[in-house]
Amino acid sequence: AKRRIGLGVTGVAPALLMVRLTYGTDEAAAQLEAWQRKIQHAAYRASVELAKEKGPFPLFDAEKYLASPTIQDLDADLQDAIREHGIRNALLTSIAPTGTISLYAGNVSSGVEPVFAYAYKRKITLDDGSKAEEEVVDYAVQMYRDMFGADADLPDYFVSAQTLKPLDHVRMQAAAQKWVDSSISKTVNCPEDISFEDFKAVYEEAFRSGCKGCTTYRPNEITGSVLSVEPAKKEEKPAPVPATQGSTRPMPRDPVLEGRTYKIKWPAATHAYYLTVNDAVDEAGVRRPFEVFVNTQNTHDADMLAAITRMISAVFRRGGDVGFVAEELSQIVNPQGGHWVEGRYVPSLVALIGAKLFEHMGAIGFLAPQAVRAAPAAAEPVPQETIPEPATMALLGMGGAALFYRRAKSKNQV
Repeated sequence: AKRRIGLGVTGVAPALLMVRLTYGTDEAAAQLEAWQRKIQHAAYRASVELAKEKGPFPLFDAEKYLASPTIQDLDADLQDAIREHGIRNALLTSIAPTGTISLYAGNVSSGVEPVFAYAYKRKITLDDGSKAEEEVVDYAVQMYRDMFGADADLPDYFVSAQTLKPLDHVRMQAAAQKWVDSSISKTVNCPEDISFEDFKAVYEEAFRSGCKGCTTYRPNEITGSVLSVEPAKKEEKPAPVPATQGSTRPMPRDPVLEGRTYKIKWPAATHAYYLTVNDAVDEAGVRRPFEVFVNTQNTHDADMLAAITRMISAVFRRGGDVGFVAEELSQIVNPQGGHWVEGRYVPSLVALIGAKLFEHMGAIGFLAPQAVRAAPAAAEPVPQETIPEPATMALLGMGGAALFYRRAKSKNQV
């Protein structure tokens, strides 16, 4: 009768970080309100256009509908359009819980929530009903470090739910609520030792500022939580090892090369993949990757996998700083989705191979340790004689059409 829908948002916190605003401040609240206002008006204008074609929702009464405080806050021309043509949907906007959906978007923050933590553990339910924990790295943090380096210090505007005050949460929810028809899914994180008066003030401020709901969370060892943060561990940074810039002429292949073979387990594949990386020593005496092979008992797309490894080997043999090869591979995205491998979401099998190449380059000293990303690979060295017959990764299919891997944005793209 009312045709309610719930157009919403997710990833608000990373968006604020990209414009260098601190979540919870008046400036961030004003920006969020401006964004949500544009969304609200666009949704209402689209619904009016639908009403012109298909008519308003059955219970539409122009005078009663236009008397609503929400409608009275809309632009005058939009109110006039509603009065003349009606509107297809009585309610259009809402901000629902989007925790799992946000993971598919690269682990952006959920809805209007702040960044929960730069790195945290998420409890998941496995196919057999058992529980497991997966370590997750926030999208905005990973993006910043991709652009400025893995060891780059985060600016002051990188705040998290662990450091925000409860009223900062309420301020942001209230800013969005001004231009949201329905309720907002939002959790106000409170410290474990919050006083009763401060706790009461959270609900009073939420009511005063116009929030349609208020959910709080205080750490509790008995009930636990879906998300958790481990205590920070201090680690000593290793000294940098410079990567050499060799000749661009193809290096000759010695009759015998040293190398390593890694067993890579990809959840979507029946059999494991075996990645072999052979190394050579250049004229400067630096050990560097020289050639790559991938073998497996999986029988799909042997030509594609052979082409990829031959191209990688051709680039490696040219010398120079070839670390970019592993970086580019690690950004390849499978349009059907990736998999969780040893606590991190990996967007594709090719990305998993790229991460393993990163590890190998660091292990042989070709790349500086801090330049090597934490590889999300489920891989381990195995004796070379155990390698099975060659084959390749699976061809992707969707709706009867063959799909291939596509490349994600590079670190220089925003």
